[in-house]
Amino acid sequence: MSMSETADVGVGPWPGPWPGADRFDPVLLRDGDTRNVVDRYRYWRVEAIVADLDRRRHPFHVAIENWQHDFNIGSIVRTANAFLAAEVHVVGRRRWNRRGAMVTERYQQLRHHDDIDRLVAWAAQQELPLIGIDNLPGATRLEDATLPRACLLVFGQEGPGLSAAARQACAVTLSIAQFGSTRSINAGAAAAIAMHTWVRQHADPPTGP
Repeated sequence: MSMSETADVGVGPWPGPWPGADRFDPVLLRDGDTRNVVDRYRYWRVEAIVADLDRRRHPFHVAIENWQHDFNIGSIVRTANAFLAAEVHVVGRRRWNRRGAMVTERYQQLRHHDDIDRLVAWAAQQELPLIGIDNLPGATRLEDATLPRACLLVFGQEGPGLSAAARQACAVTLSIAQFGSTRSINAGAAAAIAMHTWVRQHADPPTGP
């Protein structure tokens, strides 16, 4: 399966009579659809895609701290979209680099919190435990852990990792096993590993590619 993004991805104008369902976008039917979406959503309006995803989203959430404009947020949003996370929460600065998201932010539910305290208050209202992901002394191995079905996975920034306030707020901190010389892996990669761990434990595999 190719993981590349190419200019010829997509389909041309709809052949034959147009479908009458409201979910279809007349501009895409006329001009073709080259968006980075799975085939089932070809020619669909963005709002229709989001509504369909909202019906099926998984009960895990993802939060990332953004005190220094972390460039990983875009890739984390994209991965959260791929694994159908309920929401992505950005803690700290509201603005973030969307380039890595590859436009998936249009389809992913996003929420901003000014600081960790507000994230914690929101999670308490939703009865979501905060699960930190960071290679800290005393952390539990992710490979040995069972993630709660409904939870909020929390990631720190590239380099410093989780802030002290975030560590204190988390019910548990999980580490990802490493075997080489580097002290840490990319925050976007760590988020992908953690989300895929949740999917392996709780989600039924899709029936198609």
